[in-house]
Amino acid sequence: MAWIHLFIAGVFEVVWAVGLKYSHGFTRLYPSIVTALGMILSFYYLSLATKHLPLGTAYAIWTGIGAIGTVVLGIILFNEPRNILRLLFLCLIVISIIGLKVTSKS
Repeated sequence: MAWIHLFIAGVFEVVWAVGLKYSHGFTRLYPSIVTALGMILSFYYLSLATKHLPLGTAYAIWTGIGAIGTVVLGIILFNEPRNILRLLFLCLIVISIIGLKVTSKS
């Protein structure tokens, strides 16, 4: 269950990161509310995951999921650059997440 909580936390991290862009510095009400709720839920599920997973592993995977999701949505929603090096480095993050999962004791 801890790994599921960690994945959910990562998804909500993407929600709040993308919400920051839409909130325009918290000047738009509804995107700001979504951003704040995303933050709260992300931290809540991360806290559940860290009850059973090593802190360093959980935090690294949480930020990795957030980074991957945010970059992918940035490409899709905001037409951010999608060059080969950027995609290569995203793949390295995915490999790192898999490595942390595989070597975790929980």
